[in-house]
Amino acid sequence: MDTCGVILAGGKSRRMGTNKSLLKIGNQTVINRIFLELMKVTNCLSIVTHQPQLYNDLPARFVTDRYQESGPLAGIEAALYYNKADVFIITACDMPFIQYPILQYMIDNLEDYDGVVPVYQTHMHPLAAVYKKSVLEEVQKQLDKGERKVTGFFEEMNIRFIHDFHGFPRDQVERHFFNMNTPEQYEHAKTMRLV
Repeated sequence: MDTCGVILAGGKSRRMGTNKSLLKIGNQTVINRIFLELMKVTNCLSIVTHQPQLYNDLPARFVTDRYQESGPLAGIEAALYYNKADVFIITACDMPFIQYPILQYMIDNLEDYDGVVPVYQTHMHPLAAVYKKSVLEEVQKQLDKGERKVTGFFEEMNIRFIHDFHGFPRDQVERHFFNMNTPEQYEHAKTMRLV
């Protein structure tokens, strides 16, 4: 089973006011932190971005949305379309504390499903999920119709929703699913434990 880690870094960061992926926590940028965690579960790394020159220091394959102005669903489509892998570990660039054991846990629970989507504290995380290449066609059908909702293709595919993270310390799970979209959330992130 070939896997590929994907960082979606194509957003406009409107609420943050600056590129979220390049903000620093400790002595590392957010995207660097995510990249290093992904490297612990896969050797294939891809970044979806319109500005690859910003990430020249990262040894990743850079791809760009094929469907313009179509949000993160287009980023997922680009990653699946351009990269040769069976399984894709999707991460958003605003989740600085992702934990590789939780990523591996989702991969291990993929089995015969088309995807594994975590649900934590009643909140679904489709941009912190694992998908098989098999979802690509449905994603494309949705984008062809102009539908941008990330979860729109779920009804057509066999998606496993994981609610149970009891095997992990609560603090680890909370940190994994923490995301930052505003300056206030970034300030909070800087106070959080780094490891």
